[in-house]
Order: sequence, then structure tokens, then C-alpha cells
Amino acid sequence: MLELLHKTPKKSAYTIIILLAIFSTIYNAFLPLHGDEAYYWMWSHHLQMGYYDHPPMIAYLIYLTNFISESEWGVRLVNVFSFSIGALYVFKLASEMFDEDIALDAIIIFSSVILVHAGYIMTTTDSPIILFWTLSMYYSYKAIFHGKTKDYILTGIMLGLMMLSKYTAILFVFTLLIFLIFKRRDVFLNPRFYLAIIIALLVVSPMLWWNYQNDWISFGFQMNHGSTDDFKLNIPDSFGFLAGQFGIFSPVFAGLLFFYLAKDKLYYKDNKLFFLSLSIVVILGFFMYKSLFKSMGLNYAAPMYIGGVILLSYIISKYEFKKAYKIGLIIAITFSIIGRIGFMFFLEIVQDRMYGNKEAVHLVQTYAKDGDAFYGDHLTIAAYLKYYLKNHPDTDLALRSRFSQYDMWREKDYLKNGLVLTQDPVEGQLKAKYHEVKLLDSISFQRGIDRTKTFYIYRVKNSIK
Repeated sequence: MLELLHKTPKKSAYTIIILLAIFSTIYNAFLPLHGDEAYYWMWSHHLQMGYYDHPPMIAYLIYLTNFISESEWGVRLVNVFSFSIGALYVFKLASEMFDEDIALDAIIIFSSVILVHAGYIMTTTDSPIILFWTLSMYYSYKAIFHGKTKDYILTGIMLGLMMLSKYTAILFVFTLLIFLIFKRRDVFLNPRFYLAIIIALLVVSPMLWWNYQNDWISFGFQMNHGSTDDFKLNIPDSFGFLAGQFGIFSPVFAGLLFFYLAKDKLYYKDNKLFFLSLSIVVILGFFMYKSLFKSMGLNYAAPMYIGGVILLSYIISKYEFKKAYKIGLIIAITFSIIGRIGFMFFLEIVQDRMYGNKEAVHLVQTYAKDGDAFYGDHLTIAAYLKYYLKNHPDTDLALRSRFSQYDMWREKDYLKNGLVLTQDPVEGQLKAKYHEVKLLDSISFQRGIDRTKTFYIYRVKNSIK
């Protein structure tokens, strides 16, 4: 079997992708949902053309996996599907650009780094954008370099679906435009280029229409979420963002990739390499700039590693970095194993926000009566209530939290008699909204290494109009 896999890079790559998908599906069954996952799952029960926080693709994909299972592993099938299909097209793109040996190395690197393993675990908007970013790269490359009509059509579709996944997809559109301006201005004279644009706009138009109907509220949220008013420089955060890339992509792999991106002028002269390089530099440059003024999540730049793993595989092959490749793999796999073990056995330390919520909701269930409404003090707590309570009742927030999709759905005078789950003692705040407030119970859990967090359950009656 090993000899067969050694002789057939495609079979080796497909075996790695399938085994990681199976392993991740089983692994995901043992972890409770993160609050954001529960929030996006809640969206899947209220499908619409857009949402306050993000475009709608994450809700659509969860809606589809709900037909298989609505358990934790079922919700996370979105990740398994997105990253597995993404990996398949990484192999196809690398094979198209170079050869299957380089493509296999790209899959091995892709499957080893902790960034990807985290992606297989957590259902976020990074899952669909990784999927459709990869598909957009593949079909746009084929369209530009081979010029077939079907590839232009598929490029338009995938670009539209990518824009429905996460707003940072616009960075790939800029990448394509920069590439065409510098390398392939002839494409602007090709009618099929404009066909692709029309198709992409048609695909994304429902989301644009939803935003128009809602005063561009989702675009406004993302602009404010990733920006600052005072433009005060924060150099440590910027260095932290860059240093973090060495952690999530392995120090050796990130070091080789960034060093040769900066060093080798061939990446501008060769069209294929320039195409890959731009897909990295545009994203990294954008978020490095943003990180100068506001803290950026390390995952924000994740799509750059689609082109990154392919370019890195080419670098390793060209310069015959066999030893560095092995060391990089050992470090990356070690980081990923430690991360996997941490999530499975030390969740209260590595991701304490996921820890204890399920048990707290189950305690709420023991106090539930017919006709009760259910409220949280934060959008994630309200989402947890809907997910883990029997029959998945609609839930809402009883107290002020940051503006969210709940606020867009909420009707006036919505507060009814029922139960409230909070993360802090808030009896005084609840008494400003209800005539009768009674603390029923509380439950505490470990948080981090030496702290605790406590949930409180209140029964509330007779809201103050």
C-alpha cells in the first residue's frame, strides 16, 4: 500500500484528504459548540439573503448539513466539507501549475499546519471562504491562462459564492485585477471576462439587495468592526499579528515562504508565480496595515495560505529544501497534535468560552415550564439556549448586548415570562425590566488554569412596559 501511494501522488493526496476528513468528523463529535457556531446554526433556522454580522453562506451550508445531523459533528460537517474540497482543489491547482509531486507536498503542508486543523474544528465564516476562495483561484487561473468559456463562467459563479461567504473576499477580486493590469491586460478585451463579472454580480445580487433594504447595515458593521476612528499606531499589535503567522503556519514554513517572497524577483517575472504571490501579498499587506491601528485575528489572513502552500511547495522543490521540509512538518504536526489534545482534554484552558455552556443550558432545562420564554445576556448565550434546549425554542436577549441579528428580528415589547441565563449576577438590571425577578440557581466551572466562571439562572415575570 505504501509503495502504491509513493508511486501515485494523486492517490496519496486523496488518501490524506479522506483520512483527515473522517478523523475530524469523529473528533468533532466530542466537542461542545462554540458560541459563534451556535449563533450561525441559529441563522440556519432563519434563512435570509443577508445577516447583520456576515454574508449568508455560512447559514446556507449549515442548513444543508442539518439534513444529515444537527448534532455538534453535523454542524461541523461544514468545516469538513469546505476544507476537504478546498484541499482537493489545492491539489488540482498545484498540479495544473506545476506537477503532481509539488501538489502532493502542498497537500501534506496544508494538512499539517494548526491553522487548518483549527479550521476543521470550528464552524466559522472562514470555512466557506476557504472553499470558494480555492475554487475561485482554480477557475480564474484556468480562465486566464487557458481562456475557455466554461472556466470564465465557473469563475463568475465561484467569485459570487465567495462574496456570499465573507466580505474579505473582495481582496481576491483586487488580486485578480492587479494581476490582469500588470500581466494580462488583453483579458480586458475578452467578452468572456465581462460575462464572468455579470455572473458574479447576479450571484451576489440578493445579498446586495438585502443590504440596500437594510441601509447597508452589514457593510457598516464590518467597516466599524475592522477599523478605528483615531488611527493611533499600535506597533506591538502589528508585530504580534505577523509573529502569530509563524505560529499558525509553522515557523519554518512561514519563514521560508516570507523570505523567498521578498528575496526572489522571479516571482514577478513568471506569470504563474506572480499569480500565487499576489494572492499572498495582497492579503498579508492589507491586514498588516490594519493591524497597525486595530488588533486583527490571526485567522483573518487564512485565505493567503491557499496560494501559500502551493508556492511554498514550489520553493521547497526548486531549492531542494528536503531537511527544512521535514523539520517544518515535524514542528507543524507537533503544534497540531498539541492543539488537538488541548481541545479534547483541556478545553477549559485552551478555549474556556466553549466550556460549561452546554451544562448550564441543561440546568436551565430542569427549571423550564410550559409557555416559558428563554433569554440570555449575550448573543452567544441566547444561541446556546436555542441549540441545547429541547425542541430548539426561539430565544432572545433580556439585557443590552452589542447589536446583533437578534436586534434586527426583535419585535417591540418582546419580553415575556420565562427564564434568563446570564454570565454575571444581574438581578438589578433585570428588575429594571421585570416586576418579579428570582434567582433560581447558579453553576460554576473552571476557567483557564486557576479561575472560575459562574452562570446564573433567573425566573422573570411581568415585564415593565
